[in-house]
Amino acid sequence: MIKMKMHVCVWVSVALQIQCYQCEDVRQDDCSLPEFIVNCTINVQDMCQKEVLVMEDGIHYRKSCASSGACLIASSGYQQFCTGKLNSVCITCCNTALCNGPRHKRRAASHACSVCRYASLLLCLMLLYFCSH
Repeated sequence: MIKMKMHVCVWVSVALQIQCYQCEDVRQDDCSLPEFIVNCTINVQDMCQKEVLVMEDGIHYRKSCASSGACLIASSGYQQFCTGKLNSVCITCCNTALCNGPRHKRRAASHACSVCRYASLLLCLMLLYFCSH
């Protein structure tokens, strides 16, 4: 039984690493290139974050790894400033590999898939909790 628990915990920790784009104050979304891809900290940074700032000289981007708690708090805190107008700031969070890259056309089933991924993440976190106790 203990051996099985150990294997499950190792699998969970490997499964929780995500890759994101990471850059500071870049214009024209050009940090969505391979050299900007980073491996996020396992079991800590489980989401990708993207900030879009509309400034006088154009649109600026910041992209990074983030913990789900910090990212969701930041995105909801800035929601009132996400107008798309001058000096607006929009922060989005996502939990799939390189999801903070350039925007792609959405498919109808993408919402259902993200719900499944979130449920899988929750299950993995629960397994990790039980493995540590």
